[in-house]
Amino acid sequence: MASFNKVILVGNLTADPELKQTASGLSVCSFTIAVNRRMSKADQGQQSVDFINVVAWRQSAEFVCHYFKKGNPILVCGQLQNRNWTDNQGQKRYVTEVIADEVTFVQNAGAQGNAPAPQQSAPKSQGYTPEAYGAPSFSNASSTTFEELPSDESLPF
Repeated sequence: MASFNKVILVGNLTADPELKQTASGLSVCSFTIAVNRRMSKADQGQQSVDFINVVAWRQSAEFVCHYFKKGNPILVCGQLQNRNWTDNQGQKRYVTEVIADEVTFVQNAGAQGNAPAPQQSAPKSQGYTPEAYGAPSFSNASSTTFEELPSDESLPF
C-alpha cells in the first residue's frame, strides 16, 4: 500500500528561533509557528489558532535562525513525525512535530526588515537580442510567397 506524508504550513513564529548543535556538530533549530484555523459558519467568536512544532536541520536550521524572528511569517514544507520518550520522572512523553524539508519567506525579503539588503546588480539593458539572430525586421510590403487556395474543399482533411 502506498503512503504519503507531506505538510505545508504558513504561519507566524511564536518566538525567536535559536540555533543549536548536536554532539556530532549538526545544526538544528526547533521553533513553533502559529497557524490560524479556518472559520466555520458556526464560529462567531474569536478565530482559533494551532501552535505547530517544527524542527529544521542543517542549512535549513541556519537559514531560519539567520533570517527569521518572532512574529515573522514563514512557509514550511516537510513531513509529520511522532516521537516518544520517557522523561526523568519515568513519565511517557509524546510529541508530534513537522520535520522541515523546505523553509522560505512568505513575503519578499526586503519587506521583512531583518533580511540583508539585496546585492547591487549591473544595470539592466533595454532588451535581450540573441547575437545569433539579430533584431527582427518587419515589412508591410505584400509578399508573393503564399499561394491562395481556391476553396476549402481541396484540403485533404
